Amino acid sequence: MTGFNTGTVWLMEFEGTRRSGQAPNLTPLIDIVFLLLVFFMLTAHFVKDEGLPIELPEAISAISIENEKPLEVVITEAGLITIDGQQMSAEAVIVHLSSLLAERDEKRVVIRGDAAVKLGDSVKVIDAARQAGATGVDIVTEQPPRP
Repeated sequence: MTGFNTGTVWLMEFEGTRRSGQAPNLTPLIDIVFLLLVFFMLTAHFVKDEGLPIELPEAISAISIENEKPLEVVITEAGLITIDGQQMSAEAVIVHLSSLLAERDEKRVVIRGDAAVKLGDSVKVIDAARQAGATGVDIVTEQPPRP
């Protein structure tokens, strides 16, 4: 015999390994999830923006103008001109833009036109905007996808 007792097994029970018979309290977690759900439901924008189906041209040098809200003129491929949801003729654009620009501090006009719009239609709108008192006329483009 070397002094070791091979027949007896000693077990030590650590405090961390004891399992409690109680389940963790999930009420605070459920409350937080519910509040997040309510928050996202209240802040979500569910209104579908109505607009004309246009395909924007692409420009590599395009910049974002999200911080500002200039007056927007939409030109469709068929040459229809729309300002604030109102469709109008090229002749009526000057009168309508004049009245809208008179009420605004920022006198910039943005043209959002389909890629297939004729150059003549775009020039008519640019000319009308300048005659109406616009300080600047921008054309909305989108950046091409990068390979």
